[in-house]
Amino acid sequence: MNIFPTVAAFEHALTAMPAPCADSIAAATARQNSLTKPAGSLGRLEEIAIFLAGWQRTERPKADHARAAIFAGNHGFTVHGVSAFPAAVTVEMVRNFQAGGAAINALARAAGMELTVVALDLDRPTADFTTAPAMTEAECLAALSAGAAVVDPDLNLLVLGEMGIGNSTAAAALCARSFGGSPEDWVGPGTGVDAAGIVRKIAVIEQALALHSDMAPFEILRRLGGREIAAIAGAVLQARKLGIAVVLDGFISCAAIAPLAAAAPTIADHIIAGHCSAEPGHRRLLDRLGLKPLLALDMRLGEGSGAAVAVAVIRAALAAHDGMATFAEAGVSNAG
Repeated sequence: MNIFPTVAAFEHALTAMPAPCADSIAAATARQNSLTKPAGSLGRLEEIAIFLAGWQRTERPKADHARAAIFAGNHGFTVHGVSAFPAAVTVEMVRNFQAGGAAINALARAAGMELTVVALDLDRPTADFTTAPAMTEAECLAALSAGAAVVDPDLNLLVLGEMGIGNSTAAAALCARSFGGSPEDWVGPGTGVDAAGIVRKIAVIEQALALHSDMAPFEILRRLGGREIAAIAGAVLQARKLGIAVVLDGFISCAAIAPLAAAAPTIADHIIAGHCSAEPGHRRLLDRLGLKPLLALDMRLGEGSGAAVAVAVIRAALAAHDGMATFAEAGVSNAG
């Protein structure tokens, strides 16, 4: 499905983003204020329900058709020793996803979500971005479209995650180019590299940033990203077009929208940050995106795992919003 056939189509999607329904937000807020509890006493659970009401355009939102989509890609710069694992692990983990044996399989089941895994040319890594753009224009557009293709119009919640050995290096480069700062501000251990590995990551990112100067969002994604990262960006844009709320996972998933957010900050308006990972740059990135994470469990696995756990909290928010009695229904006096 060629949802982004041209760069112009991508740029149009970034400038034509719908807003949530104000009437539904008002109705959901009124319902929250009528439920048998002190106003505001459920804290962020109330905020979540009202947030989803705005995007689902209904007073009583649901999460009965939720999907986790995990994108996998390989990166040419891994030849520089930036990961604790070889690139072959990406292929092996995709097989594990497909066999049902990974963390995201168990967590998606626990959260009541269907799981979609999209492997993107794993036998053909992106170019080494220290010497060339990671992707051609056609490759980047194809990855954006592959991401958008997982977004069915009848979904009411979408979790996005990734798998790609080395991709915390790409994520750090995207953040540095999009929001500024030095590579040291954004680099972390990723899969668990030691101090020497972090030095290598910084050096690789410095080379990439020197080669690929300031540019538009599409070019940042094309030159410094990866197929799985561009796919997440495409899924976020398509979900926004269809009014579907998105739960993003960790540092890499959030970095996928960094180039978009630098140019169009409202891209994050339909997004929930599932958690704040243990990767050092994630907190800084969430701050730049204006997102407050639901959870902080020191997770750093990726593959959508933290976002999947957050769906349990989202379901609790919706259950309280939909299932509680109002003061009038319960015959309870409302001091408010």
